[in-house]
Amino acid sequence: MSNGSPSPSWRERLSSPITWHWAGFAVLLALVIALSVRVGLDWVATNGRSSDVLAGKQVELKALDLQTAPLRGLDKRVDETRSQMRSFYEKRIPPDYSSISSRIGDLEVASGVRLTRVQYTQGKPGSDLTQITMEAGISGEYPQIMRFINSLERDPTFFVIRAMALTGQQGGQVNLRLSVATWLRPADAEASGLPSTPEPGEDTAQVPAAGREHE
Repeated sequence: MSNGSPSPSWRERLSSPITWHWAGFAVLLALVIALSVRVGLDWVATNGRSSDVLAGKQVELKALDLQTAPLRGLDKRVDETRSQMRSFYEKRIPPDYSSISSRIGDLEVASGVRLTRVQYTQGKPGSDLTQITMEAGISGEYPQIMRFINSLERDPTFFVIRAMALTGQQGGQVNLRLSVATWLRPADAEASGLPSTPEPGEDTAQVPAAGREHE
């Protein structure tokens, strides 16, 4: 027997079906492991991207929720606001100019003050209301004037004191110049025939006499 020839046992092992079976099993096992690793890596990557997408969608949803929150129930709030405006107009906006003049006269008598150089004018018509301005001199004792001022501010008719300036004082008698605003509906203001309110800096002496009372 030659020393360089392969041993019969080695050839037998190579030709044995069991050897090929284990070799095939090893190759398949390697492929399964490789595929498992690849699937695992793909799953991790996909899961990471899905988490990022989900987080992004949650952020968008939260932002949208915050943006739309003020609009919830908006129709009900609009109806409530309209109802409140109608109620305000009915209770606190006078129906005509004579109602304003009459109410100012009632407060004058009730407080004991004296109004002089009373002048009513109307501003530019608005879409819903037109401002009516009353300029007047007011004289009386300090408690009387405070009673008149407080009565104006608390009156059901909507009066707003725009300006008040001291023009003189003698003993207990106080003289003020007073500017008061209220409002009429545009049609009622136009029907009143009041002159236009002077622009700032304009000479009030040029206002037509129709806008003056108690001269």
